[in-house]
Amino acid sequence: MKIFLVGFMGSGKSTFGKKLANKLEYKFIDLDDYIEEKYNTSIREIFETKGENYFRKIEHESLLEAIDNENTVISAGGGTPCFFDNMKIMNNSGLTIYIRQGANCLYHRLNRSKKFRPLIKNMSHFQLIEYLEKNLEKRKPFYEQAKYNILGKNLRTQQLVSIVNKELKKIKTK
Repeated sequence: MKIFLVGFMGSGKSTFGKKLANKLEYKFIDLDDYIEEKYNTSIREIFETKGENYFRKIEHESLLEAIDNENTVISAGGGTPCFFDNMKIMNNSGLTIYIRQGANCLYHRLNRSKKFRPLIKNMSHFQLIEYLEKNLEKRKPFYEQAKYNILGKNLRTQQLVSIVNKELKKIKTK
């Protein structure tokens, strides 16, 4: 089974993805890390030198490559579901889980790591809050296409394991 974790940057996709993969004894792929390794450069560098459109194109191609792996937890980038038909592709290829976080929570998480995130690295505190509120609303229709929509605040890995086990039981009874 392929499991896709989607949600805004800073929502905990990579952290929970690693833990979930470990519990299930699955492979873990962080799509951003996969891209950085494949292109031997940072996401920040890709954004700065080639632009967001180029990044979204290679992100889509990398998603298609990552899907070829069985028994894998894939942490999608925050914008991945919003471009091309990526959300549809993920839904058709495996189990999708949206880890939902509010703007306030994301602000506190992201403000500490802005310099590593190309889309927000030069934003003031006010700009970051404004960006989060605007883009959460804009991306919400894509994220909410996931099969499961769970609140990230106080989320425990065991909750994700339970969701996966429930889906695996459905598959076995078919």
